[in-house]
Amino acid sequence: PQGLLELSWNVSYPEQAVHFQILIRDLQFGLLFGMSDRGEFENADLAVLWSDGHNSYFGDAWSDTKGQLHMDSQQDYQLLGAQRAPEGLYLLFRRAFSTCDPKDYLIEDGTVHLIYGILEKPVHSLRAINISAIHRGLQRVQLLKPNITIPKLPSNRKTMEITAPDIVIPSNETTYWCYMAELPDGFPKHHIIMYEPVITTGNEALVHHMEVFQCADAFNSFPHYNGPCNSKMKPERLNYCRHVLAAWAMGAQAFYYPEEAGLAFGGQGSSRYLRLEIHYHNPLLFNGRRDSSGIRLYYTDTLRRYDAGIMELGLVYTPVMAIPPGEDTFVLTGYCTDKCTQLALPAAGIRIFASQLHTHLAGRKVVTVLSRDGREQQVVNADGHYSPHFQEIRMLKEMVAVFPGDELITTCTYNTEDRSRATVGGFGIREEMCVNYVHYYPQTQLELCKSAVDPGYLHRYFNLVNRFNDEEVCMCPQVSVPQQFSSIPWNTFNRDVLKSLYGFAPISMHCNRSSAVRFPVRIASQP
Repeated sequence: PQGLLELSWNVSYPEQAVHFQILIRDLQFGLLFGMSDRGEFENADLAVLWSDGHNSYFGDAWSDTKGQLHMDSQQDYQLLGAQRAPEGLYLLFRRAFSTCDPKDYLIEDGTVHLIYGILEKPVHSLRAINISAIHRGLQRVQLLKPNITIPKLPSNRKTMEITAPDIVIPSNETTYWCYMAELPDGFPKHHIIMYEPVITTGNEALVHHMEVFQCADAFNSFPHYNGPCNSKMKPERLNYCRHVLAAWAMGAQAFYYPEEAGLAFGGQGSSRYLRLEIHYHNPLLFNGRRDSSGIRLYYTDTLRRYDAGIMELGLVYTPVMAIPPGEDTFVLTGYCTDKCTQLALPAAGIRIFASQLHTHLAGRKVVTVLSRDGREQQVVNADGHYSPHFQEIRMLKEMVAVFPGDELITTCTYNTEDRSRATVGGFGIREEMCVNYVHYYPQTQLELCKSAVDPGYLHRYFNLVNRFNDEEVCMCPQVSVPQQFSSIPWNTFNRDVLKSLYGFAPISMHCNRSSAVRFPVRIASQP
């Protein structure tokens, strides 16, 4: 957060390796840098630079379950150079994606939790470093960026900046800031072809992620607002600004649409109103820091061959999908079934080129796979170290073709070890979601292709729980599903039966047009 460390990296797919360069602006007695499952300093894989006050050392190390450091018997962080410059020390080193060393982190597609620690006193050995006593932190990035050719931008492109109006960042660790912007009156249809972040100089470490949403066309006007998104002063109508036009997170590059497609905005049936949302992460509680960050849209009135579309895959936002408390790994799956794609997709199919995975706070892993004729064909997008605090639209390494009759299966893994009540599906941050927003072309009428367990079968589950448990589960018609879940005693039997229900019971399929009218697909057995 103080800007003391700056990381750059290059990915070599032929070598299956990452080259890291760290600029240390105010080197004292060393640095720890590495990776771990979720950003912990225990069971971490580390490159360590340390000094005893006379000599400096560099080595590949790992930490055990207690956070004690050990030199790795297999040195896989390879130091390539160290160079002093007026701005600080540049440290260059290399690491293979996979090292076959059980103490090393496997670098995969998806989110990587990078950790760092700064040594402020000399240390005489690696084992003498007390990681609980050092200044340390965490940054999430997607290390393995897709190696795709960047499309050339047309000469008649225009730009538009949707930025915060010189606001003062609150001195809280976490702030979500909302700002309403407007397109010019009578703004005709254009295609967004690229976007990139605009970060106020000096705030690079505070701007965590940003999104631009378009508001619903059903309303003629939206109130102006510039303030925290969770404020009681925020107008209720802003909740109808949910259509994502652009999303950026720290470590992300500019986002390009394929040359043959663009995201339509403006014109008939498109709202003039946009909502910018910025997540500020300010752990040092800086006071009075001003910010005008946002997103720069590149767009053209020379429309491309295809309108790009965004489709929601996964689970319906409903309390019938729930996670018991105290679960280490609980899996829920949402289906976009063959019946839905058969009805809704064109014969030539669609091409998925980007994806944004989404859960709330209990989400740990998300994966979407494409299935054809009952066989898994390919992974659309997967994140085995997913974090709800790092959500970006990611360009895929290769486009995924989806044809009528294909299935798209989205599976989310949750952890509720810190919770004492069941977590139900819903819109609240303490409720859960399992979504993949896929970006594709050509745009179709299909905007939502999701499922949930058939509510009738969930009712049978509550009946069964009632029969086999001493404590009565309230099943009166007027009692809501969340209330019924909250009255369940979460013993092993009740947990296992719920898992089985979600695994085998028929599903209710939501196959929705952009008008929210459903295609005629209802209950289906699970694939």
